[in-house]
Amino acid sequence: MPGTVVVGTQWGDEGKGKLTDLLSKEMQMVVRYQGGHNAGHTIVVDGETYILQLIPSGILYDHITPVIGNGVVVHPGVMIREMDKLEAKGIDCSRLRVSGNAHLVMPYHEEIDALTERRLGKNKLGTTKSGIGPTYADKANRIGLRVQDLLDAKIFRQKLDVVLKEKNNVLAKLFNRLPKQIDEIADLYLDEYLPRLRPLISDTVNLVHDALDEGQNVLFEGAQATYLDLDHGTYPFVTSSNPVAGGACVGAGIGPRDIDRVVGIAKGYVTRVGSGPFPTELLGEEADQLIEWAEEYGAVTGRRRRVGWFDAVMMRHAVRLNSLTELAVGKIDKLDQFATIKVCVAYEIDGRRVDRLPYHQSELHRAVPIYEELPGWQCDLSGAFEPHHLPPEAHGFLDLLKQQCGVPIKMVAVGKARDQFVYLGD
Repeated sequence: MPGTVVVGTQWGDEGKGKLTDLLSKEMQMVVRYQGGHNAGHTIVVDGETYILQLIPSGILYDHITPVIGNGVVVHPGVMIREMDKLEAKGIDCSRLRVSGNAHLVMPYHEEIDALTERRLGKNKLGTTKSGIGPTYADKANRIGLRVQDLLDAKIFRQKLDVVLKEKNNVLAKLFNRLPKQIDEIADLYLDEYLPRLRPLISDTVNLVHDALDEGQNVLFEGAQATYLDLDHGTYPFVTSSNPVAGGACVGAGIGPRDIDRVVGIAKGYVTRVGSGPFPTELLGEEADQLIEWAEEYGAVTGRRRRVGWFDAVMMRHAVRLNSLTELAVGKIDKLDQFATIKVCVAYEIDGRRVDRLPYHQSELHRAVPIYEELPGWQCDLSGAFEPHHLPPEAHGFLDLLKQQCGVPIKMVAVGKARDQFVYLGD
């Protein structure tokens, strides 16, 4: 079966949107399988910048059917605003399909998310306050509202009434907030949102399987990344779903044998947003330089990202977790100005050399990176389009990453634009 998964291998912001957009040329369908509008995929086409939060990156190609799978949590208002922005730029969104089994982000989810973060104070998780976590929590507690509930106003109101009794109790007693009104929410979702969503709501599981059965190329796109995975990330500083490649099976309704290619995307360095361990984190002037050179600010939140050197220990574990068949490395052009570039090849923990990611988080917090240092190339890579355009120092850097990670590096991004990739082959 011609199924391909694109997965982030670090803490997100690796360039999944750009890679998905690039691979979409060969696809007929692009399926988003988890996450919500708390992540932004940035794509630059002919000088025009598109920031996609919910809508799959394949929307920019006329031949693609973009699908929002059952594993995604959907904020209708955000989705509609995103559609409006795209349509204003001439992008047809009528091809978009949304799973009836996807869960809805509700106003009380956003409010509880923001209030909880504020209540946690210095122990906050660093969420985007978008309501994503509370929506997934309701899904697990079996009290969530799904997209298909919008199609039956009576059922929608009944379910909302039950949930609001609990949520208003929490808002009042824990946060001293006024109760949410059922009519206000129901009118917003049924009268304002539903007319726009109704033509898009589909049985996406059968839609995807029909495409696979017909031999169509289907790309499965995750949000966030491996180390923000609820089970395999740096818990509790994680998202509330499973971005790893296996999450595509649950979030899109496919089986493992429907996937024959898993493409990991990594930066030539590492970034993360919010709290949590970060063994190779840079601080001070060196961090400030990289953040400014690489414009490391969140596409959705605008928050300054934490930055650090490439961590091959984490990458080797990500290769295993995702069964990567290949790796794409992004933003190596952002390292152009460094005279020396470092790659973490192991950790020192309590005097021991450790080559595998420690399972115990206290050890990860104590991990001191062991680096291999390489000479930088100190020239502009943005004009490179063929492997021979890359200087020997850049090839040396990529060869070390390939050796350390154990999978072929087939593509390297050297700029923001859609076509600024160098294909390295097999």
